Amino acid sequence: PKGTMAFTGKYEFEGDENYDAFVQKIGLPSDKVEMGRNCKIVTEVVQNGNDFTWTQHFPGGRTTTNTFTVGKEADMETMGGKKFKATVKMEDGKLVADFPNYRHTSEICGGKLVEISTSSGVVYKRTSKKIA
Repeated sequence: PKGTMAFTGKYEFEGDENYDAFVQKIGLPSDKVEMGRNCKIVTEVVQNGNDFTWTQHFPGGRTTTNTFTVGKEADMETMGGKKFKATVKMEDGKLVADFPNYRHTSEICGGKLVEISTSSGVVYKRTSKKIA
């Protein structure tokens, strides 16, 4: 059924679109911009019903983990490392979260993890292929 899409898996960065325009729009510091460019981020998702653990492994050993339950407010961390509270929703099989200055959606499309972040009309798309 719709809305019970299986996100669980390990996904490796494959490509992105509009990275520079997007990170400028959200005001990411330049050192973070360089670090994130064509970064072979591995995203690990563990889904247990509506409970998610979403971990991003960056080259060099840094990781960011967000744990949340769909429909409940959770403590989250942005790309730039800022902490905030957000409620992740499930809309048409996509996970949707409103970050402080952008809206982020995630979906599994053709076995790939497709993440789209939108800030004031700038759309950043990141695709990761399933590796485990």
